[in-house]
Amino acid sequence: MFEVVNGLYGQTKVDKDGKVLPPQTTDLRATQAYSGSYWEIAEPAPGGIASVIRSKSLFDKELAGPPGGVKALDSRLGKPIYYDTTGPDATGASNAPMRAVALMAKMPNQKYLIFMAAQDRRPVDKAARRFTVLTAFALICLGLGVVLAVMLQVRFGLRPLFDLGREIAEVRTGRRQRLEGTYPREIAPLAGQVNALLDHNQEVVERQRTHVGNLAHALKTPLAVITSEASTQPGALAEVVTRQAGLMREQVDHHLRRARAAARAQSAGERTLIEPAIDELARMIERVFEEKGVLIDWDIEENLAFLGERQDFLEVAGNLLENAGKWSRKHIDVTAARSRPGFLAFTVQDDGPGLPEDQRAEVLKRGARLDESAPGSGLGLSIVDELARAYGGSVSLAKGELGGLKVSVELPVAES
Repeated sequence: MFEVVNGLYGQTKVDKDGKVLPPQTTDLRATQAYSGSYWEIAEPAPGGIASVIRSKSLFDKELAGPPGGVKALDSRLGKPIYYDTTGPDATGASNAPMRAVALMAKMPNQKYLIFMAAQDRRPVDKAARRFTVLTAFALICLGLGVVLAVMLQVRFGLRPLFDLGREIAEVRTGRRQRLEGTYPREIAPLAGQVNALLDHNQEVVERQRTHVGNLAHALKTPLAVITSEASTQPGALAEVVTRQAGLMREQVDHHLRRARAAARAQSAGERTLIEPAIDELARMIERVFEEKGVLIDWDIEENLAFLGERQDFLEVAGNLLENAGKWSRKHIDVTAARSRPGFLAFTVQDDGPGLPEDQRAEVLKRGARLDESAPGSGLGLSIVDELARAYGGSVSLAKGELGGLKVSVELPVAES
Protein backbone atom coordinates (compact mmCIF):
# COMPACT_ATOMS: atom_id res chain seq x y z
CA MET A 1 0.00 0.00 0.00
CA PHE A 2 2.83 2.40 0.70
CA GLU A 3 3.98 1.91 -2.89
CA VAL A 4 0.54 3.10 -4.07
CA VAL A 5 0.62 6.15 -1.80
CA ASN A 6 4.22 6.91 -2.72
CA GLY A 7 3.35 6.59 -6.43
CA LEU A 8 0.38 8.92 -6.05
CA TYR A 9 2.49 11.42 -4.17
CA GLY A 10 5.30 11.33 -6.70
CA GLN A 11 3.23 11.44 -9.88
CA THR A 12 0.24 13.59 -8.94
CA LYS A 13 0.35 17.08 -10.41
CA VAL A 14 -1.57 20.25 -9.68
CA ASP A 15 -2.13 22.67 -12.60
CA LYS A 16 -2.09 26.46 -12.37
CA ASP A 17 -5.82 26.44 -11.71
CA GLY A 18 -5.37 24.14 -8.69
CA LYS A 19 -6.83 21.09 -10.42
CA VAL A 20 -5.40 17.83 -9.18
CA LEU A 21 -4.16 15.55 -11.95
CA PRO A 22 -3.63 11.94 -10.67
CA PRO A 23 -1.32 9.57 -12.49
CA GLN A 24 -2.54 6.83 -14.79
CA THR A 25 -3.12 3.71 -12.66
CA THR A 26 -1.84 0.32 -13.76
CA ASP A 27 -3.63 -1.66 -11.03
CA LEU A 28 -6.68 -3.22 -12.68
CA ARG A 29 -8.26 -3.85 -9.29
CA ALA A 30 -8.43 -0.12 -8.70
CA THR A 31 -10.72 0.15 -11.75
CA GLN A 32 -13.22 -2.51 -10.59
CA ALA A 33 -15.96 -1.48 -8.18
CA TYR A 34 -15.57 -2.81 -4.65
CA SER A 35 -12.60 -4.95 -5.64
CA GLY A 36 -10.89 -4.54 -2.25
CA SER A 37 -8.01 -2.32 -3.52
CA TYR A 38 -8.65 1.43 -3.15
CA TRP A 39 -6.91 4.79 -3.28
CA GLU A 40 -8.04 8.31 -2.73
CA ILE A 41 -6.61 11.84 -2.93
CA ALA A 42 -8.13 14.34 -0.51
CA GLU A 43 -7.36 17.71 0.99
CA PRO A 44 -7.75 19.23 4.41
CA ALA A 45 -11.11 20.83 4.95
CA PRO A 46 -12.86 22.53 7.84
CA GLY A 47 -13.99 19.77 10.19
CA GLY A 48 -12.17 16.96 8.43
CA ILE A 49 -10.98 15.69 5.08
CA ALA A 50 -12.56 16.44 1.71
CA SER A 51 -12.22 13.97 -1.11
CA VAL A 52 -10.71 15.34 -4.32
CA ILE A 53 -10.44 12.25 -6.48
CA ARG A 54 -10.65 8.53 -5.82
CA SER A 55 -10.22 5.23 -7.57
CA LYS A 56 -13.10 3.76 -9.56
CA SER A 57 -13.07 0.78 -7.21
CA LEU A 58 -14.48 3.01 -4.43
CA PHE A 59 -17.41 3.88 -6.66
CA ASP A 60 -19.64 5.99 -4.37
CA LYS A 61 -17.70 5.40 -1.16
CA GLU A 62 -14.89 7.31 0.52
CA LEU A 63 -11.94 6.20 2.63
CA ALA A 64 -11.82 7.17 6.28
CA GLY A 65 -8.79 9.14 7.41
CA PRO A 66 -6.43 8.03 10.16
CA PRO A 67 -7.28 8.47 13.84
CA GLY A 68 -6.63 12.09 14.75
CA GLY A 69 -7.51 13.32 11.29
CA VAL A 70 -5.70 16.28 9.74
CA LYS A 71 -3.95 17.11 13.02
CA ALA A 72 -2.27 13.71 13.11
CA LEU A 73 -1.28 13.96 9.47
CA ASP A 74 0.10 17.46 9.92
CA SER A 75 2.23 16.32 12.87
CA ARG A 76 3.84 13.74 10.59
CA LEU A 77 3.92 15.80 7.40
CA GLY A 78 5.48 13.83 4.56
CA LYS A 79 5.53 10.59 6.58
CA PRO A 80 3.06 7.71 6.22
CA ILE A 81 0.58 6.76 8.94
CA TYR A 82 -0.69 3.17 9.00
CA TYR A 83 -4.04 2.34 10.57
CA ASP A 84 -6.93 -0.12 10.56
CA THR A 85 -10.32 0.95 9.29
CA THR A 86 -13.38 -0.40 7.45
CA GLY A 87 -14.35 -0.07 3.84
CA PRO A 88 -16.69 -1.42 1.19
CA ASP A 89 -16.85 -5.16 0.64
CA ALA A 90 -17.86 -6.90 -2.57
CA THR A 91 -21.52 -5.98 -2.00
CA GLY A 92 -20.79 -2.34 -1.27
CA ALA A 93 -21.47 -2.53 2.46
CA SER A 94 -18.91 -0.52 4.44
CA ASN A 95 -18.03 -3.22 6.98
CA ALA A 96 -15.03 -4.96 5.47
CA PRO A 97 -11.84 -4.74 7.61
CA MET A 98 -9.18 -2.68 5.87
CA ARG A 99 -5.51 -1.91 6.34
CA ALA A 100 -4.83 1.67 5.22
CA VAL A 101 -2.01 4.17 4.95
CA ALA A 102 -2.24 7.96 4.66
CA LEU A 103 0.33 10.64 3.91
CA MET A 104 -0.12 14.40 3.78
CA ALA A 105 2.32 16.42 1.64
CA LYS A 106 2.81 19.97 0.53
CA MET A 107 2.66 20.28 -3.26
CA PRO A 108 4.83 22.68 -5.36
CA ASN A 109 2.04 25.28 -5.53
CA GLN A 110 1.75 25.36 -1.74
CA LYS A 111 -1.33 23.16 -1.85
CA TYR A 112 -1.67 20.41 0.78
CA LEU A 113 -2.95 17.05 -0.39
CA ILE A 114 -3.67 13.84 1.48
CA PHE A 115 -2.86 10.55 -0.28
CA MET A 116 -4.60 7.44 1.04
CA ALA A 117 -4.61 3.80 0.01
CA ALA A 118 -6.46 0.85 1.58
CA GLN A 119 -6.73 -2.86 0.97
CA ASP A 120 -9.13 -5.53 2.19
CA ARG A 121 -7.20 -7.31 4.94
CA ARG A 122 -9.27 -10.49 4.99
CA PRO A 123 -7.18 -12.34 2.37
CA VAL A 124 -4.03 -11.33 4.23
CA ASP A 125 -5.52 -12.37 7.58
CA LYS A 126 -6.61 -15.66 6.04
CA ALA A 127 -3.13 -16.27 4.69
CA ALA A 128 -1.64 -15.30 8.07
CA ARG A 129 -3.95 -17.70 9.88
CA ARG A 130 -3.11 -20.46 7.44
CA PHE A 131 0.59 -19.78 7.94
CA THR A 132 0.12 -19.81 11.72
CA VAL A 133 -1.76 -23.12 11.60
CA LEU A 134 0.81 -24.71 9.31
CA THR A 135 3.68 -23.39 11.43
CA ALA A 136 2.05 -24.63 14.64
CA PHE A 137 1.38 -28.03 13.08
CA ALA A 138 4.97 -28.24 11.85
CA LEU A 139 6.31 -27.28 15.28
CA ILE A 140 4.06 -29.83 17.00
CA CYS A 141 5.22 -32.53 14.60
CA LEU A 142 8.81 -31.47 15.17
CA GLY A 143 8.31 -31.53 18.95
CA LEU A 144 6.69 -34.97 18.84
CA GLY A 145 9.48 -36.19 16.61
CA VAL A 146 12.10 -34.89 19.04
CA VAL A 147 10.28 -36.50 22.00
CA LEU A 148 9.98 -39.79 20.10
CA ALA A 149 13.65 -39.64 19.13
CA VAL A 150 14.65 -39.01 22.76
CA MET A 151 12.45 -41.88 23.95
CA LEU A 152 13.93 -44.22 21.38
CA GLN A 153 17.42 -43.08 22.28
CA VAL A 154 16.76 -43.66 25.97
CA ARG A 155 15.05 -47.00 25.36
CA PHE A 156 17.58 -48.46 22.99
CA GLY A 157 20.68 -46.39 23.71
CA LEU A 158 20.47 -46.92 27.48
CA ARG A 159 19.17 -50.51 27.31
CA PRO A 160 22.61 -51.94 28.26
CA LEU A 161 22.56 -49.86 31.47
CA PHE A 162 19.04 -51.07 32.27
CA ASP A 163 20.16 -54.66 31.64
CA LEU A 164 23.18 -54.13 33.89
CA GLY A 165 20.98 -52.75 36.68
CA ARG A 166 18.59 -55.69 36.33
CA GLU A 167 21.41 -58.23 36.53
CA ILE A 168 22.89 -56.52 39.60
CA ALA A 169 19.43 -56.66 41.24
CA GLU A 170 19.22 -60.38 40.43
CA VAL A 171 22.64 -60.91 42.00
CA ARG A 172 21.53 -59.04 45.10
CA THR A 173 18.34 -61.12 45.42
CA GLY A 174 20.14 -64.42 44.88
CA ARG A 175 18.76 -65.31 41.44
CA ARG A 176 22.19 -64.93 39.84
CA GLN A 177 25.78 -65.35 41.08
CA ARG A 178 27.51 -62.95 38.67
CA LEU A 179 26.91 -60.73 35.64
CA GLU A 180 26.73 -62.76 32.44
CA GLY A 181 25.39 -60.32 29.82
CA THR A 182 27.29 -58.99 26.82
CA TYR A 183 27.73 -55.22 27.12
CA PRO A 184 29.11 -52.53 24.78
CA ARG A 185 32.69 -51.49 25.27
CA GLU A 186 31.67 -48.31 27.12
CA ILE A 187 30.22 -50.21 30.10
CA ALA A 188 31.93 -53.58 29.71
CA PRO A 189 34.71 -52.46 32.12
CA LEU A 190 32.06 -51.60 34.72
CA ALA A 191 30.48 -55.05 34.41
CA GLY A 192 33.95 -56.60 34.70
CA GLN A 193 34.68 -54.64 37.87
CA VAL A 194 31.34 -55.69 39.40
CA ASN A 195 32.14 -59.34 38.66
CA ALA A 196 35.60 -58.87 40.13
CA LEU A 197 34.04 -57.39 43.27
CA LEU A 198 31.60 -60.32 43.53
CA ASP A 199 34.45 -62.80 43.11
CA HIS A 200 36.47 -60.99 45.76
CA ASN A 201 33.55 -61.01 48.21
CA GLN A 202 32.98 -64.69 47.58
CA GLU A 203 36.67 -65.35 48.14
CA VAL A 204 36.57 -63.43 51.42
CA VAL A 205 33.51 -65.40 52.55
CA GLU A 206 35.11 -68.71 51.65
CA ARG A 207 38.28 -67.70 53.48
CA GLN A 208 36.23 -66.78 56.55
CA ARG A 209 34.44 -70.12 56.40
CA THR A 210 37.77 -71.91 56.18
CA HIS A 211 39.09 -69.99 59.19
CA VAL A 212 35.91 -70.76 61.13
CA GLY A 213 36.21 -74.46 60.27
CA ASN A 214 39.85 -74.51 61.28
CA LEU A 215 39.00 -72.80 64.55
CA ALA A 216 36.20 -75.28 65.22
CA HIS A 217 38.56 -78.17 64.62
CA ALA A 218 41.30 -76.58 66.74
CA LEU A 219 38.95 -76.06 69.70
CA LYS A 220 36.87 -79.21 69.52
CA THR A 221 39.85 -81.56 69.41
CA PRO A 222 41.29 -80.41 72.80
CA LEU A 223 37.79 -80.43 74.29
CA ALA A 224 37.26 -83.98 73.09
CA VAL A 225 40.61 -85.01 74.63
CA ILE A 226 39.66 -83.34 77.95
CA THR A 227 36.28 -85.07 77.97
CA SER A 228 37.84 -88.43 77.10
CA GLU A 229 40.46 -88.14 79.84
CA ALA A 230 37.87 -87.09 82.41
CA SER A 231 35.69 -90.10 81.56
CA THR A 232 38.60 -92.47 82.37
CA GLN A 233 38.94 -91.10 85.90
CA PRO A 234 35.52 -91.14 87.62
CA GLY A 235 34.94 -88.74 90.44
CA ALA A 236 33.55 -85.35 91.37
CA LEU A 237 36.32 -83.51 89.52
CA ALA A 238 35.78 -85.60 86.39
CA GLU A 239 32.04 -84.80 86.46
CA VAL A 240 32.75 -81.07 86.73
CA VAL A 241 35.31 -81.21 83.93
CA THR A 242 32.97 -83.21 81.67
CA ARG A 243 30.05 -80.89 82.30
CA GLN A 244 32.07 -77.71 81.74
CA ALA A 245 33.72 -79.15 78.62
CA GLY A 246 30.24 -79.89 77.26
CA LEU A 247 29.16 -76.31 77.94
CA MET A 248 32.34 -75.05 76.27
CA ARG A 249 31.58 -77.19 73.21
CA GLU A 250 28.07 -75.76 73.04
CA GLN A 251 29.39 -72.21 73.35
CA VAL A 252 31.96 -72.86 70.62
CA ASP A 253 29.25 -74.26 68.34
CA HIS A 254 27.05 -71.26 69.09
CA HIS A 255 29.67 -68.64 68.27
CA LEU A 256 30.85 -70.50 65.20
CA ARG A 257 27.29 -70.61 63.90
CA ARG A 258 26.96 -66.89 64.50
CA ALA A 259 30.23 -66.16 62.69
CA ARG A 260 29.22 -68.32 59.73
CA ALA A 261 25.81 -66.64 59.53
CA ALA A 262 27.38 -63.18 59.60
CA ALA A 263 29.78 -64.16 56.83
CA ARG A 264 26.99 -65.61 54.70
CA ALA A 265 24.83 -62.53 55.25
CA GLN A 266 27.58 -60.38 53.71
CA SER A 267 27.93 -62.54 50.60
CA ALA A 268 25.85 -62.63 47.41
CA GLY A 269 22.23 -63.63 48.11
CA GLU A 270 20.99 -67.19 48.05
CA ARG A 271 17.29 -68.05 47.82
CA THR A 272 15.74 -70.60 50.17
CA LEU A 273 12.11 -71.56 49.55
CA ILE A 274 10.20 -71.56 52.84
CA GLU A 275 7.46 -74.09 52.07
CA PRO A 276 9.58 -77.21 51.37
CA ALA A 277 11.86 -76.43 54.32
CA ILE A 278 8.89 -76.17 56.73
CA ASP A 279 7.34 -79.33 55.29
CA GLU A 280 10.56 -81.21 56.01
CA LEU A 281 10.94 -79.80 59.53
CA ALA A 282 7.27 -80.35 60.44
CA ARG A 283 7.46 -84.05 59.58
CA MET A 284 10.62 -84.43 61.64
CA ILE A 285 9.27 -82.57 64.72
CA GLU A 286 6.01 -84.56 64.64
CA ARG A 287 8.04 -87.77 64.70
CA VAL A 288 10.24 -86.49 67.57
CA PHE A 289 7.18 -85.64 69.70
CA GLU A 290 5.06 -88.51 68.45
CA GLU A 291 4.32 -89.69 72.00
CA LYS A 292 2.62 -86.35 72.78
CA GLY A 293 0.66 -86.49 69.54
CA VAL A 294 1.91 -83.08 68.43
CA LEU A 295 0.30 -81.79 65.23
CA ILE A 296 1.78 -78.93 63.20
CA ASP A 297 -0.45 -76.81 60.96
CA TRP A 298 1.36 -74.46 58.62
CA ASP A 299 0.33 -71.80 56.13
CA ILE A 300 3.10 -70.42 53.92
CA GLU A 301 2.70 -67.71 51.28
CA GLU A 302 3.18 -69.17 47.80
CA ASN A 303 6.73 -68.98 46.41
CA LEU A 304 7.94 -67.17 49.53
CA ALA A 305 11.74 -67.37 49.80
CA PHE A 306 14.32 -66.41 52.42
CA LEU A 307 17.26 -64.33 51.16
CA GLY A 308 19.95 -66.47 52.76
CA GLU A 309 21.34 -69.98 53.04
CA ARG A 310 19.04 -72.93 53.61
CA GLN A 311 21.08 -74.17 56.60
CA ASP A 312 20.57 -70.89 58.45
CA PHE A 313 16.81 -70.95 57.89
CA LEU A 314 16.59 -74.59 58.96
CA GLU A 315 18.44 -73.68 62.16
CA VAL A 316 16.06 -70.78 62.90
CA ALA A 317 12.88 -72.71 62.07
CA GLY A 318 14.16 -75.94 63.67
CA ASN A 319 14.91 -74.25 67.00
CA LEU A 320 11.51 -72.57 67.06
CA LEU A 321 9.62 -75.76 66.18
CA GLU A 322 11.62 -77.83 68.65
CA ASN A 323 10.97 -75.28 71.39
CA ALA A 324 7.24 -75.19 70.53
CA GLY A 325 7.07 -79.01 70.44
CA LYS A 326 8.74 -79.19 73.86
CA TRP A 327 6.24 -76.85 75.54
CA SER A 328 3.04 -77.43 73.53
CA ARG A 329 0.25 -79.72 74.57
CA LYS A 330 -0.64 -80.96 71.09
CA HIS A 331 -1.00 -78.12 68.60
CA ILE A 332 1.59 -75.92 66.83
CA ASP A 333 0.70 -73.29 64.26
CA VAL A 334 3.26 -71.99 61.71
CA THR A 335 2.77 -69.07 59.28
CA ALA A 336 5.07 -67.18 56.92
CA ALA A 337 4.24 -64.18 54.73
CA ARG A 338 5.68 -60.88 53.56
CA SER A 339 5.72 -58.16 56.20
CA ARG A 340 7.41 -54.79 55.67
CA PRO A 341 9.20 -54.10 52.35
CA GLY A 342 12.17 -56.41 51.90
CA PHE A 343 11.30 -58.73 54.80
CA LEU A 344 9.13 -61.73 55.64
CA ALA A 345 7.58 -62.67 58.97
CA PHE A 346 8.00 -66.29 60.11
CA THR A 347 5.75 -67.06 63.10
CA VAL A 348 5.50 -70.13 65.35
CA GLN A 349 2.96 -70.43 68.20
CA ASP A 350 1.82 -73.28 70.39
CA ASP A 351 -0.97 -74.16 72.83
CA GLY A 352 1.39 -74.56 75.78
CA PRO A 353 1.50 -72.63 79.06
CA GLY A 354 3.05 -69.56 77.41
CA LEU A 355 5.56 -67.19 78.94
CA PRO A 356 4.96 -64.19 81.23
CA GLU A 357 5.74 -60.85 79.64
CA ASP A 358 8.43 -59.98 82.20
CA GLN A 359 10.37 -63.14 81.29
CA ARG A 360 10.29 -62.84 77.48
CA ALA A 361 13.41 -60.72 77.16
CA GLU A 362 15.30 -63.11 79.45
CA VAL A 363 14.85 -66.17 77.22
CA LEU A 364 16.64 -64.43 74.32
CA LYS A 365 19.84 -64.24 76.35
CA ARG A 366 22.49 -66.82 75.60
CA GLY A 367 22.15 -69.91 77.81
CA ALA A 368 19.07 -68.64 79.65
CA ARG A 369 16.84 -71.45 80.98
CA LEU A 370 13.74 -70.49 82.94
CA ASP A 371 12.90 -74.13 83.70
CA GLU A 372 16.00 -76.12 84.73
CA SER A 373 13.97 -79.32 84.76
CA ALA A 374 13.40 -79.15 80.99
CA PRO A 375 16.07 -80.64 78.73
CA GLY A 376 18.26 -78.37 76.62
CA SER A 377 21.10 -75.87 76.84
CA GLY A 378 19.09 -72.67 76.78
CA LEU A 379 20.64 -71.62 73.47
CA GLY A 380 17.67 -72.23 71.12
CA LEU A 381 15.97 -68.81 71.12
CA SER A 382 19.34 -67.10 71.52
CA ILE A 383 20.55 -68.77 68.31
CA VAL A 384 17.36 -67.68 66.56
CA ASP A 385 17.78 -64.09 67.75
CA GLU A 386 21.43 -63.85 66.74
CA LEU A 387 20.88 -65.44 63.32
CA ALA A 388 17.99 -63.04 62.67
CA ARG A 389 20.13 -60.05 63.68
CA ALA A 390 22.99 -61.26 61.47
CA TYR A 391 20.60 -61.00 58.51
CA GLY A 392 19.25 -57.60 59.56
CA GLY A 393 16.03 -59.01 61.03
CA SER A 394 14.57 -59.26 64.51
CA VAL A 395 12.71 -61.56 66.95
CA SER A 396 9.61 -60.68 68.95
CA LEU A 397 7.74 -62.69 71.60
CA ALA A 398 4.05 -62.38 72.46
CA LYS A 399 1.06 -64.35 73.68
CA GLY A 400 -0.42 -66.36 70.82
CA GLU A 401 -4.00 -66.96 69.81
CA LEU A 402 -3.62 -70.61 70.91
CA GLY A 403 -2.81 -69.49 74.45
CA GLY A 404 0.90 -70.31 74.40
CA LEU A 405 4.02 -68.44 73.30
CA LYS A 406 4.07 -66.78 69.89
CA VAL A 407 7.52 -66.16 68.35
CA SER A 408 7.77 -63.95 65.23
CA VAL A 409 11.02 -63.70 63.29
CA GLU A 410 11.66 -61.10 60.60
CA LEU A 411 14.09 -62.22 57.90
CA PRO A 412 15.05 -60.73 54.52
CA VAL A 413 12.82 -61.91 51.68
CA ALA A 414 14.11 -62.95 48.26
CA GLU A 415 12.19 -61.32 45.43
CA SER A 416 10.66 -63.75 42.97
